[in-house]
This record gives sequence, structure tokens and C-alpha cells, in this order.
Amino acid sequence: MGDTTTDLPIRAKSEPVKFGHALRDSQFLFDPSYRNLNHGSFGTFPLHIRNLMRHYQDQAEAKPDPFIRYTYPQLLDESRAAIAKLLNVPTETCVFVPNATMGVNTVLRNIVWNPDGKDEILYFETIYSGCARTVDYVVEYNRGLVQSRCVPISYPCADADIVENFEKAVEEVEKEGKRVRLALFDVVSSNPGIRFPFEAVTAACKKHGILSLVDGAQGVGMVKLHHLGEVDPDFFVSNCHKWLHVPRGCAVFYVPVRNQGLIRSTVPTSHGFEAAVELTGGKKRVNPLPPNGKGYFVAGFEFVGTVDDAPYMCVKEAIKWREEVLGGEERIMEELIKMAREGGKLVAEALGTEVLDNEAGTMSASAMTNVALPLPAEEIKASGEGPAVRAYILETLMEEYQTFVAVFVFQGQWWARLSAQVYLELEDFKWAGGVLKEICERVVRGEYKKSS
Repeated sequence: MGDTTTDLPIRAKSEPVKFGHALRDSQFLFDPSYRNLNHGSFGTFPLHIRNLMRHYQDQAEAKPDPFIRYTYPQLLDESRAAIAKLLNVPTETCVFVPNATMGVNTVLRNIVWNPDGKDEILYFETIYSGCARTVDYVVEYNRGLVQSRCVPISYPCADADIVENFEKAVEEVEKEGKRVRLALFDVVSSNPGIRFPFEAVTAACKKHGILSLVDGAQGVGMVKLHHLGEVDPDFFVSNCHKWLHVPRGCAVFYVPVRNQGLIRSTVPTSHGFEAAVELTGGKKRVNPLPPNGKGYFVAGFEFVGTVDDAPYMCVKEAIKWREEVLGGEERIMEELIKMAREGGKLVAEALGTEVLDNEAGTMSASAMTNVALPLPAEEIKASGEGPAVRAYILETLMEEYQTFVAVFVFQGQWWARLSAQVYLELEDFKWAGGVLKEICERVVRGEYKKSS
């Protein structure tokens, strides 16, 4: 594969690489003036993986047909095997889609709802907006066949409270003479960035005969998922480009064999789709791609259309890079969770506020931390200037401080969500606390009104 596979810096087993700015400057592609405190939104990848991706892109341009038709499927299978091993599930259950939202769409658009109109989709209050809108679309498109229902969450709370609220919602649906057909929930929610007890909710779904759709947009590479096969959700999708150091966009889509028959089509429909013969007038559709002998599910997702799937081919090497350079998944996750917790405390101290967590500390068991902002939430809400305040904070962070922090309102409080990552240090969080303090003081003085 040329020079691009020889530039992988192999660490000495006795000397694990030190996380922080030296790693950032030597391995990543950031502008020296920029502090990336928002890894959770778009992720990033190291120089070695960038070179590998470009190598695959160059191969595709050198010989398009041989590469796309024959080489690419082989490389794709290697990446599928690597991610399946990481999740401890069979390779035949894993394919790739561009992002978690695509995986959620694929499931919701394939489910055949019962004709009696009693089906419901349950989701939690912290659902990602894109997924919530997908649920809305499915309800609208299948008007009269399926409804949706939101399960409330009052943070901070114990994991058991979330499961209890889920059970109560299921009971309410059944009392109304309806059924919960599918439940959609996170591994780590987006805003706030909270570790969700997806294992326990999946178990509750099994108990009630409900299909579980786990949105792990924030998941693989950030929290331990080697037990996915034991948890055994009905559907699971997780972005590799967020926390696994894979280029955008790439997400693993896991469907156990028992449910692969439910996924009739990719989104959009690929050459692998086979309609019932009676619906095609007896015509047999021609697949222009080489026969591969793979099952219907895997074959369908192998080639959905002509797009740049180079990120998919980088998954195997990204996992290897994390093992050989960063010291492996366990070390990465432990260090990031520790950094997020300690960093969150530093930001909260600077702001004179608090970190969002529960007594057991399970809410903060991820690489993101949520810190309350010292802003007069009720006054801002009453004035109707919330959108202007948020826009001012984000634009000021980017233009004046060369950084970005997710800022949002949740349950009547303004919050900032910061991400830990191997290229950061606690000093970055201390700095961020000072920056956020200055900006909040400027908001209170009304400077956002002058900028609008």
C-alpha cells in the first residue's frame, strides 16, 4: 500500500504514548490556534488515517472499476471483521452506513406497522433532534398506523429511575389498549451528554416484547461496548467517526441475524434489494455488481450507491492505531472518562456552578461533561432572546477564542457540554472555564444585543 502504511508510529509496549498537546501536535491536523473541546459533535482523525484514506481514494481514481468492484469489497469485509471483534459480535451482523441518523432511519423506514393502528414508538426526552424528526416523519407518513410517545427524564436521577419511567410509559400504552412496537434510546445522549443505561432499557424491552433500537451515535470508542452481544439489542448503530478516530462519515450498523429479515432495504435502496416477483411483473432485476455469495443483509449494504466510502475502509487501521499508538481501548476510555470528570470540575469551579451527575456517578461515565452556566435562564426565556444569546455565545467562542463548546438549555438551565480527548489536557478545561465565565458575564451585561 505504499508509504501510507509505513508511517504508523508503533509504541513501545513499556512506554505508552502520553496523551495531551504533544500528541495533538504530532498526530493530529488541528490549526495551532484552535482548541477542539467539542470532539463529540464531529470527531477527528490522526494524520496516519488521513494518509490511508487518501491512499484508498488514489487507488479508486487509478483504476476505478477494479477497485470499486473487487478491491473495495475485500477491504470493507476486513473493516467489518475488525469492528465486529471490537463489539464482540459476529461479522455477519455488522455493516456500515454514513452516520447514526442513517441507521435509525433505515430501521424506522423498514418496520412494517400493524394495520390495526395500535403501534407506538417510545423515545426519551433527551432524544437527538434528527432522530426525533425521523420519528415524526414516520408517524406522519404512516398516518393512522403508528403513534409516538415521549418518556420524561428529570436529571439528575438514578439509572433505575429511567427504567422505572420506561416501565410506566409501557404500562400507560397498554392501559390505552395499544402496544409499544419499538423503543428508541441512546448509549450516550447528545444534549446533555449523559451515559444512558441502555443495557437495562434493552432488558426491559425484551421483557415486554418490544423492539429495541439503540442510537449509539456517541458510543463506540468512547464507552465500553464489548458486551454488545450479551446486551443483545434488536438494532444498534454507532458512529465510528466520532470517537474511534475514523474519517467522516462512518457508522457501524449492527443487526442480529434474527432481525435481518426486517431490514428489507437500505436507505436509499441498493442493487441488493430483491422485491417479491409478483410485484415486478415477473421481471428479474439485473445487479451490475460482481456476485459475492454474501447474505441478503450484508450484500445490500455493501454498495448502496456511488459515494466515497473510503472512511469505511479505514476502520480496521483506526482500531489498530488506537491499540498500537494509544495503548488500546481500555486505556483510552479510562483516561477520557477521568479527564472529563476532572475537567468538568475545573470548569464548574471557574463558573461557580456544578457538573450534571447523580450520586452514583453513572451519568458522567463517558468522555463528555456537562457544566451549568451562570446565566439567568428565566429572564432570558421571558425576554424571548434565548436564540440570540446562544448564537452570541457560540459565535464569540469561535471568532474570539478559537474554540467551540456545545451550549444548550435543558430543563430550565443553561449548560455547556465539553468533550475529553487524547489530544487535550486538563489545562484546556481550566482555560475553557475562564473563557465561559467571561462570555457569560458579557451576556449578563447585554453585549449580545449589540451584536444582533
